[in-house]
Amino acid sequence: MLVQRRTNILSSEIIDERTYLNRRQFIQGTSGAALGLATGAFALSSATNLRAGSQETIPDIQTSAFSTNEEPNSFSDITSYNNFYEFGLDKGDPARHAHELTVKPWSVKVEGHVNKAAEYDLEDLLKGITFEERIYRLRCVEAWSMVVPWVGFPLSTLINRFEPTSNAKFIELTTVYRPEEMPGQRRAILNWPYIEGLRMDEAMHPLTILVVGLYGKTLLNQNGAPLRLMVPWKYGFKSVKSIVRMRFTNEQPRTAWNVAAPNEYGFYANVNPAVDHPRWSQARERRIGKFFRQATEMFNGYGDEVASLYSGMDLRRNY
Repeated sequence: MLVQRRTNILSSEIIDERTYLNRRQFIQGTSGAALGLATGAFALSSATNLRAGSQETIPDIQTSAFSTNEEPNSFSDITSYNNFYEFGLDKGDPARHAHELTVKPWSVKVEGHVNKAAEYDLEDLLKGITFEERIYRLRCVEAWSMVVPWVGFPLSTLINRFEPTSNAKFIELTTVYRPEEMPGQRRAILNWPYIEGLRMDEAMHPLTILVVGLYGKTLLNQNGAPLRLMVPWKYGFKSVKSIVRMRFTNEQPRTAWNVAAPNEYGFYANVNPAVDHPRWSQARERRIGKFFRQATEMFNGYGDEVASLYSGMDLRRNY
């Protein structure tokens, strides 16, 4: 097994991924790949543990109207600089250590207030799903940001399949717990496993997606393979990675960072530049790859779409 390291990524691979010149031609040219076209699911294999060139191309990706028109960060930026504390505290640790995680086979357990609670094999779960490319901003509380061409689908698609009952007020999502494969879990950084949650109206919003890839290919482990959440108007720590459980509950989940540091990380985690983190300002951000900082937008620039979800709420108190 090859170790995922930045020095293992060829410059030609980075250029090809970043340029991404013609999305439609690229997708059409790979539509014959052996990725489960007949079932609508793609095969998730151990190739996702390897170098960028070994990722699997996802066929028939639709262009999403929800995308920003901002230029995405490079493939190298996205896959070598990120937070995934299960692999270590340094932003390079996920790329250094994530090869240790086994992502096939993979299943997701669905529990709580739903009619179709079960443990689902991921490939079965993804059958019939239409995948979209959504170029979303990723905003982190450390005052840095990226623009990422995620490939995914609305979380609401699965929620509707599971048939939640009227008692389902929140959805709780949990990252895999494997300290033998995730060295960061061997340290008491957080109360493992990592748990995040959303109110049901947030989870059902069309901007909220489950991600299976980026730049047209399956996710690398350091980016949350094989399945992660992306909620673009919230800070990045809400975007739980390598999901193995979805639990529908009538109580607000006890989420990882909110439990660890409630004075710093609220449950909602909506991007609000008017509310500073206790240790740094959130008013400005630095886009990775750029020198100058820029003003942080309310709800990360998605206010027109999501502000109504929080009508009447005090967004300084419910941070």
